[in-house]
Amino acid sequence: MSMAGNLRKVTGLDRVGGLRRMAGLTRRRRRVDLSHPVRSPLGSAVVNCVAYREGVRIPGGRDLAETVERAGRGDGGFVWLGLHEPTDREFAGIAELFGLHPLAVEDAVEAHQRPKLERYGDTLFAVFKTVCYVEHKELTATSEVVETGELMVFVGPSFVITVRHGMHGSLGPMREELEADPRQLAKGPAAVLHAVADHVVDDYLSVTDAVQEDIDEVETDVFAENGARADPGRIYQLKRELLELKRAVIPLDRPVQELATRPSRMIAPEIQAYFRDVSDHLQRAKEQISAFDELLNSILQAHLAQVSVAQNEDMRKITAWAALIAIPTMVCGVYGMNFDHMPELHWRFGYPLALAVVGVACLVLHRGFKRSGWL
Repeated sequence: MSMAGNLRKVTGLDRVGGLRRMAGLTRRRRRVDLSHPVRSPLGSAVVNCVAYREGVRIPGGRDLAETVERAGRGDGGFVWLGLHEPTDREFAGIAELFGLHPLAVEDAVEAHQRPKLERYGDTLFAVFKTVCYVEHKELTATSEVVETGELMVFVGPSFVITVRHGMHGSLGPMREELEADPRQLAKGPAAVLHAVADHVVDDYLSVTDAVQEDIDEVETDVFAENGARADPGRIYQLKRELLELKRAVIPLDRPVQELATRPSRMIAPEIQAYFRDVSDHLQRAKEQISAFDELLNSILQAHLAQVSVAQNEDMRKITAWAALIAIPTMVCGVYGMNFDHMPELHWRFGYPLALAVVGVACLVLHRGFKRSGWL
């Protein structure tokens, strides 16, 4: 039995026009263009559903079952189905149609997964963390710098299913670029998997370049003349956001290495060469993130050292002024004891002399502290 017949048998939707009823849409049968990025008989979760043969888009059917059936007519055809945050109900019929493993389906629906690559029979299941740089006018201690999402990819002999979570990481531009190169797209679902991996890793590099500008800004502020007054919360915030980026990038190294080196029936040797290029870009992103982490640690230590130096300078100034004040305090304390017989107590010039002695002593101390840098 064909995939289309299997879908109708499983879902029991023969009499209501495919998957429309399952998605809760109108019962009136109408033709919908599956290639349109916002329309789909499967509901709002489906972003696109396109069939390809020999690298060229072919007309789709009125529903997913008919599109799959048309793609299966002849060799070299496959279906690319794009979903955005599907629910269990929306994904149930699709999982049954393509024979997806329940564990992989659960991961795709629930999200919050680490980057990984798993094999279920003839199906590959890959999880990617997508990242996006959040634009901001000024970096603060609460600024969001990196926003993350998830992208799951099911790759079978005649299908590719992409499940996207998050409001960024759209695959529309990537799909257009891939369709502009029919020779590459003709290599089948593995070529789509490579394009997705390359798209995700390129976003990593773009985000790291943008984060570097924020780090340069913080570094400039810290090493400015009044760097000790810089807000350390900005440094901590960058470290937190960098940690979020690291969680997306670092775990992807092993899956990409497997795709680039491990023999697989789903990944042709010629496609593995492309994955090695993706691995090189990923290594560059990892090296940049590690360098940023070390640089932020150095900036933080430098800021703490500047704060310590500023505090020491303040303490020296306080000590110097306390020493200057101690001289008149001592003299006034001695003459404030009210004894009858004290030096120069009844002398006409005793008071001016005492003031002169205090002034000279304070002046000498002030010049000494000034030369030593305490004032």
